[in-house]
Amino acid sequence: RKSPLRGCRADAVNRIRKVAVIDSHTGGEPTRVVLAGGPDLGAGPLKERLRTFRDQHDWFRAAVVQEPRGSDALIGALLCPPEDASCAAAVIFFNNADYLGMCGHGAIGLAASLAHLGRLEAGEHRLETPVGVVPLQLHDRHRVSLNNVASFRHRKDFELEVPGLGKAKGDIAWGGNWFFLMEDHGQELRLGNIHALTDYAWAIRRQLDVQGVRGPGGERIDHVELFGPPSDPAKADSRNFVLCPGRAYDRSPCGTGTSAKLACLIEDGKLAPGDLWRQEGITGSLFEASAKLENGRILPRITGAAYITGESTLLLDSEDPFVHGLGG
Repeated sequence: RKSPLRGCRADAVNRIRKVAVIDSHTGGEPTRVVLAGGPDLGAGPLKERLRTFRDQHDWFRAAVVQEPRGSDALIGALLCPPEDASCAAAVIFFNNADYLGMCGHGAIGLAASLAHLGRLEAGEHRLETPVGVVPLQLHDRHRVSLNNVASFRHRKDFELEVPGLGKAKGDIAWGGNWFFLMEDHGQELRLGNIHALTDYAWAIRRQLDVQGVRGPGGERIDHVELFGPPSDPAKADSRNFVLCPGRAYDRSPCGTGTSAKLACLIEDGKLAPGDLWRQEGITGSLFEASAKLENGRILPRITGAAYITGESTLLLDSEDPFVHGLGG
């Protein structure tokens, strides 16, 4: 005689998809690495697999990082087999709104997560991303340095007319993602001012879209970065507030944003190649950064620390009306 409980379990197996994840935070900004249970993206160049992810499996992105399983601040990282045999891993980063070419805090969180799992030992490694290979140095189980992709400034002192704000002047630069960077903004960069900072930066981001401001290849300028004095000049050189594409602010100092900032500083002669730049985020966490010049390219190096916050299995139940997230 068949047990009714056995039948229920069989139904659950067919109904529920299990997704193994490990969570961490880098300077307060969370990263969720998908270890197993993700979509089959096939083989080939990571850019092509990213296209497959976006076109055919975007529901999975939403299910992993959006509520009720995630949050607006959460960055997802789908672990993939590398095409480049010299790389320890390949990864596709994503957030509550879209996909990211690179993610500095996420790469640090990924390395610390793999170290926690015993998959990565202290030393030099290479990480394959959709925008290129990123060398990593795992110093210990928390501290990681990454040599980011070549960064550059596309436009200096670009002026944007923003309804209700007037003129916003800043630099447009690439650090693995596209940024509009401002120093002359008149905003108070403190955690208690998050709502006002978000509204201010979002108004700029919307006008960048409305007015069709793009990168040299037609890319959207989807991050806004505000800079100001550090909370303690003895500990940091600058403080920032970074608004990400999905209207969430970066809790860390932002690795790709810091890379874009370094490119602007070096091109302006305000920072010499090899000199240390200590970037403070809006939460007070710090990244140490520097850059070298190689064949005319600015190559940033970012160092930060990540801490594991959990290991779990997400359950994607096909009967759940929010199985694909609240915005999926």
